[in-house]
Amino acid sequence: MLMRHQPIEGTMAATTGPAPDPNDFLDISALLSPEESLLQETVRRFVADRVLPEISQWFEEGILPRELAPELGKLGLLGMHLEGYGCSGASAVDYGIACLELEAADSGLRSMVSVQGSLAMYPIWAFGSEEQKNEWLPAMATGEAIGCFGLTEPDSGSDPSSMRTTARRDGSDWILNGTKMWISNGSVADVAVVWARTEDGIQGFVVPTETPGFSAPDIKGKLSLRASHTSELVLDDVRLPAEAVLPGVSSMRGPLSCLNEARYGIAWGSIGAARSCYEAARTYAIDRHQFGKPIASFQLTQQKLVEMMVAVNRGLLLAVHIGRMKDQGRLSPQHVSFAKFDNVRAALDVARTARSVLGANGITLEYPVIRHMNNLESVYTYEGTNEIHTLILGQTITGINAFA
Repeated sequence: MLMRHQPIEGTMAATTGPAPDPNDFLDISALLSPEESLLQETVRRFVADRVLPEISQWFEEGILPRELAPELGKLGLLGMHLEGYGCSGASAVDYGIACLELEAADSGLRSMVSVQGSLAMYPIWAFGSEEQKNEWLPAMATGEAIGCFGLTEPDSGSDPSSMRTTARRDGSDWILNGTKMWISNGSVADVAVVWARTEDGIQGFVVPTETPGFSAPDIKGKLSLRASHTSELVLDDVRLPAEAVLPGVSSMRGPLSCLNEARYGIAWGSIGAARSCYEAARTYAIDRHQFGKPIASFQLTQQKLVEMMVAVNRGLLLAVHIGRMKDQGRLSPQHVSFAKFDNVRAALDVARTARSVLGANGITLEYPVIRHMNNLESVYTYEGTNEIHTLILGQTITGINAFA
């Protein structure tokens, strides 16, 4: 139970409004429309009923049930920010709210939705032919079909333009060869959007995973994002018809625009993980007694709780702001880098601080903190490392490219 105390003498005791909610200190929920609030409550209820009772076990076993996909599709969360072809055409803020609540459960759950909508469906929607859109997007929106995104390679991470995967023409067909790495949804996907080097530049290909020569072995031994299927994609003389190529782009603009969509969702989702850690630490500190009183009464613990609360509120304000900018058509990739850069590092700091509040209990799966902390180590790295976003921002404010 929340403990209320009288204001300390000498503080600003006089107020004109109610005491702040410890879990929504700045009343950020008031910035949301009734429709946005309803969406948030709907996703939060789904997470509470369907995911939270099982997520620790899924994390420990290294699985995320495939049957979640049609359940998420039924809620309209797959490709929700796209229009047409069975997609709901939701706002950017709506999509962000969904990512927030999904990652408050687990980064692996948000990754499934993010990869499906922003990395697999988005390039088909933005660059695909009408035939490709009609074949794949409706099924992906319902979760009947799952997609993945093949860009990163074993020797090509932060520099995707150095990819070695190739596609060459053979008559009217294409032959793909290469290996992709760290591919979320890979081993459960029905379709992969694979980026390859061609004589015409970097091009995307829509690859049904049942195509001969395609395989997606799971990556073993992960200690982060365990509740997520992470795979290699191996392309060994994969033969595709001419209509498999995405006709709308033939440069790095294609995959980078997809990454920008995913990074936007991460800016929201990471704060969901941070919020979960803060709320767990606050409840624990109030309930846990040492030296005859709750550890929340100790000054050092209160400092930790305050730092976490401020970070969560600041990050959520940033997410709402960039969401409104995106809906108004004013958001640049550099703005997205700003939000991904700061919110993920802040979320990781919150998780580490929360772990210290919980002490030894903080390393067990009885609480969500160590799971979020481990997951955020991956979120800190993928969709552009923290260092890459630092250099993007540095170039933006100086006009000088420091990548090489």
